Amino acid sequence: MPQEAGFAATPQPPYYAVIFTAQLADDAPGYGQMAQSMVDLALAQPGCLGVESTRGSDNLGITVSYWKDEDSIHAWKQNAKHLVAQRLGREKWYTHYHLRVARIDRDYTGPEGR
Repeated sequence: MPQEAGFAATPQPPYYAVIFTAQLADDAPGYGQMAQSMVDLALAQPGCLGVESTRGSDNLGITVSYWKDEDSIHAWKQNAKHLVAQRLGREKWYTHYHLRVARIDRDYTGPEGR
């Protein structure tokens, strides 16, 4: 089955998801370029399975990255370029954020036949 545009092509569970919800400040120069470079960097990391992201007109964004295991997530969190982006996010770009890590035990797609 072809992959839908914008959807990560994840394997059969189990795998992990890092869910990052953030409120972007109204004035966030440089954010877009950094965000794209972090997606590109994450996708190049061992254990990264894919990324899905969206941002609303109210600047609330949700990015979900999918990972093979918790060791891969920990290595991503410690990546030097990612550490710089995290610091800039806290200092300049986000007014609030919430990060969640979850194990995916079940997934499915649909609807079929349309």
